[in-house]
Amino acid sequence: MSISGWSVVPVAVLAVPAPAFAVQYMTMEQAGQLAFPGAENFVSTRVSLSSAQWREIDREAPAMVSAREPRAWAAVAAGQPMGYLYVDEVLGKQLFITYAVAMGMDGHVRRVEILDYRETHGFEVRNPRWLKQFAGVGENSRLELNKDIKNISGATLSCRHVTEGVRRLLAVHRAAHAA
Repeated sequence: MSISGWSVVPVAVLAVPAPAFAVQYMTMEQAGQLAFPGAENFVSTRVSLSSAQWREIDREAPAMVSAREPRAWAAVAAGQPMGYLYVDEVLGKQLFITYAVAMGMDGHVRRVEILDYRETHGFEVRNPRWLKQFAGVGENSRLELNKDIKNISGATLSCRHVTEGVRRLLAVHRAAHAA
């Protein structure tokens, strides 16, 4: 349609939002089997911490998460725990990134996996070479981007927030399993 030589575009066309890029790369079960290949079962467990413990975690390892308490499972083989799998969500730029962190009984990270990624940019955090940097990191590690963990150009916010989330889960694991 044209008015005095001008084209009129319906407003609805101009209001179409940018497409969302939500991708589920793997499930919790798949991440658990990759981290604990001999596990016969994953037993859901609750992270029960005191208010004081949560305040300490928030102070030492702040992260923008969707819920205070991560979901957790104990990996079990032959009736014995092999370690723990935590699933949590950190804010990427505008949307949440769902990730899993597998911790051995020694309190060290065995594996980190990106389960769901919803942002349009920064998906490179799923790169196995980048994720491998977390393997072997212990409960007392500081984990800082650009010091302990290398950044990925173009994915800085995702890198920063996943790193903060892993640091937070290390603190949660330490508090939950302190002797």
